[in-house]
Amino acid sequence: MNSIEKVFAGGKAFIPFITAGDPSIDITEQLVYQMAGAGADLIELGIPFSDPIAEGPVIQAADNRALNGGFTADTLFSMMLRIRKSCQVPIACMTYVNPVFAYGAEKFMMNCREAGIDAMIVPDLPFEEKNELLPICKKYGITLISMIAPTSGERIRKIASEAEGFIYCVSSMGVTGVRQNLGSNVEQMVRTVKEVKNIPCAIGFGISTPEQAANMSAFADGVIVGSAIVKIVEQYGSGCIPHVTEYVRKMKRAITR
Repeated sequence: MNSIEKVFAGGKAFIPFITAGDPSIDITEQLVYQMAGAGADLIELGIPFSDPIAEGPVIQAADNRALNGGFTADTLFSMMLRIRKSCQVPIACMTYVNPVFAYGAEKFMMNCREAGIDAMIVPDLPFEEKNELLPICKKYGITLISMIAPTSGERIRKIASEAEGFIYCVSSMGVTGVRQNLGSNVEQMVRTVKEVKNIPCAIGFGISTPEQAANMSAFADGVIVGSAIVKIVEQYGSGCIPHVTEYVRKMKRAITR
């Protein structure tokens, strides 16, 4: 069982997302330790990019703040080497195809492995083109996470049959961001996946309240929350750590009741 499979072995998983380098790389590092201590089962780190097409305004603004602060992929790798000295919480990085190939895909994945990164989520890599990265990910032991959305339709079965680690289920159409109402067909998406393969399904995009998290975890294996946490970081800046920690604790409690 690899580190990603273990995430879901102990029950429902809570997966917080933060943008690496926002408001600073030091705060990101402290947030990882504190979120892990507050019950995060896996942490998703967004790698800032100048054209993040899947992101809403909250995460786009965070990407801009991090990039303006001098963030680079090497900053992330250095931070991860420090984190791995004392914290073993599984980490997935969310990035886009362009930064990976601009850096050099082989070198990027090799550095991911050396830095202790467990998985990659690449929203603009279509399932049909995943072999652009999959062989390199496999070579370095990085799990490439598959995504499905309400528009995936018949492709869900094909994607599920080849997926590894877990499946990232996008709850609603459009970009990331807090939503009042989540897509009504998420439960059916999860059911379709499970008919094909017994692989964990984690739901993301739009979840922000403990009630929403509890509702989703009734039929999913995990809940991913990004924009709501990034908003807290934006609101409190370098003073965000206790606020984010308390939020993670509250959300984890909501899905384990």
